[in-house]
Amino acid sequence: MLPNKNILIIDDHTLFREGLKAIIGRDSRFKVVGEAGNGREGLRMAKKFKPDVVLVDISLPDRSGIQLTKEIQTLLPESQIMIVSMHSKIDCIAEAFQAGAKGYVVKESAGERLLQGLEAVGKGEYFLDSSVSHEVVKKLMKFPLKEAKITDAAYGTLTPREQEVMRLLADGLSTKEVAGKLFISPKTVENHRTSIMKKLDLHSSLELFRFAAKIGLLDVDLWKS
Repeated sequence: MLPNKNILIIDDHTLFREGLKAIIGRDSRFKVVGEAGNGREGLRMAKKFKPDVVLVDISLPDRSGIQLTKEIQTLLPESQIMIVSMHSKIDCIAEAFQAGAKGYVVKESAGERLLQGLEAVGKGEYFLDSSVSHEVVKKLMKFPLKEAKITDAAYGTLTPREQEVMRLLADGLSTKEVAGKLFISPKTVENHRTSIMKKLDLHSSLELFRFAAKIGLLDVDLWKS
């Protein structure tokens, strides 16, 4: 069973925040501990409450939700972030994941998908609204990696342990979950991840997923949940 999770909502529309709180209130596993109408206040609330999951709108009055996602991830790496936005453009969604978001839900389907997304993101898994996930996966598969040729030979340069770590990361496990599964420390997992990125000439989590998809490691169903 998923442990109780504290939620912070950052959205500049008061009525929409109330709607999100009403949806979250249906599930006793989740509790809204704070809300904010702009990025500056949201960052302050994040520092104060250290929430398990932060719901972030992309369009905020004082900064983009993408930038705020990066700031929160730097400040609170253990907090998971899910974007809840009216935007469904593929580039926008891909940018959100690249910034460190673990989930993305389009506002018009939040009533149906929000709790499902919170459950996945709360466990450190990736979640993508099914109304856009197919197109995102197709675009991720088409994007070329910068200065890197996708080959099985490149994957073969990784040590057996690095390959194991990469497979688990591609399955959507968090650093902590990978550590628990392999009986190693989270720091060791991060060291392996750094080595993997260097050997494969990758520069972001999004590029890591693209690589994994190209060589058949990425569980595409994870993005369609």
